[in-house]
Amino acid sequence: MGKSSLFNKLTGKRISIVEDTPGVTRDRIYAECEWLDKKIRLVDTGGIEPFSGDIILSQMCQQAQIAIDTADVIILVTDIRSGVTANDMEVASMLQKSNKPIVLCVNKCDSLGDVPPEFYEFYNLGLGDPIAVSSVHGHGTGDLLDECFKYIDFEDRDEYEDDQVKVAIIGKPNVGKSSLVNRMAGEQKVIVSNIAGTTRDATDTAIENEHGKYVFIDTAGIRRKSRVDEIIEKYSVLRAYMAVDRADVCLIVIDATTGFTEQDSKVAGYAHEQGKGCVVVVNKWDAVEKDTNTMAHFRKDLEENLSFMSYVPIIFISALTGQRVEQLYELINQVNANNAMRITTGKLNDILANATARVQPPTDKGKRLKIYYITQPSTRPPTFVMFVNDDKLFHYSYKRYLENQIRETFGLEGTPIRILSRERGE
Repeated sequence: MGKSSLFNKLTGKRISIVEDTPGVTRDRIYAECEWLDKKIRLVDTGGIEPFSGDIILSQMCQQAQIAIDTADVIILVTDIRSGVTANDMEVASMLQKSNKPIVLCVNKCDSLGDVPPEFYEFYNLGLGDPIAVSSVHGHGTGDLLDECFKYIDFEDRDEYEDDQVKVAIIGKPNVGKSSLVNRMAGEQKVIVSNIAGTTRDATDTAIENEHGKYVFIDTAGIRRKSRVDEIIEKYSVLRAYMAVDRADVCLIVIDATTGFTEQDSKVAGYAHEQGKGCVVVVNKWDAVEKDTNTMAHFRKDLEENLSFMSYVPIIFISALTGQRVEQLYELINQVNANNAMRITTGKLNDILANATARVQPPTDKGKRLKIYYITQPSTRPPTFVMFVNDDKLFHYSYKRYLENQIRETFGLEGTPIRILSRERGE
């Protein structure tokens, strides 16, 4: 069909595996797509085989159903070369039952000019006007996105008030995410409401108390891969990733009795990449046998595993007993404020002058890096642009040094920082 090729063309990245063998995209990949200054999230499914007896193909069908349930618009990709197949008819019928808007894409219309006569048989699917697209050359992709955008309301994407801090609680199943939400809600004077979440298997709990207003997004857990669905299990993280996208702050909940796992690293990495404020919450601390060094050792192991986000605060709690749960509100507020912090250009350039005087910028072949000035164009996360004489001289290690100077001065705990460089005149 060319779903993955189309996905790569729309997102401008080679993310999906592209093969001629059907069923090769066995994990759902998602990425941002920008068109006419608007951004959407595209989800590339593993394909739907309605009558397959193959375990992996039938499970891919279930995973595609998750993507369908959470979508605003569905693009059905068909192939001009194979014409309308029985499978296309079945999938079209299945999609119509979802009551979601469906845009019919006829792929591999690679030649310019009038569409071939066989294009018109796709009207038989009963999905309205097909759109001719070439994922190889990019023809028709603008028309395809225009049609999709007709069904998306870009004005009202957030149903919450500006002063509510949106907190995603993410982690594996059975680490105590729901217990934590219940404990935080149960101890409060005012529970505003329980709102059905915008994604399946996620419940949003709005809480107002003396610390502020919050919406806690409790996600379905990110399951560990089992052998049977090793290849396609990434679908189970879709809801958690969508919760991260909607959140201001992410609480990464880890089970103290099992310790840090690869799955925890993946979700923490995603929150870091998305520029979210983060707190690592080690739950079930009451169930751990302790001596005087237990917490220090656990913290050291976590810091090693999360070395790519050394800025993240770690708190040890028990949702069952309520131990240290109250302190979470203070951490959430602090991390949220840091993620939204804006620093004046004057202060930034004072720090830059001191930092470059203390440690000289690097040289290469007799040419020294010059940093003319620094400014902050955006927040969430705090993003800084440095104007330099030669971008190639701006080594990663010196960027890290300057990042640490900014962190130390402003105490930006819990938030990633982006440092970009531009050559003067860009």
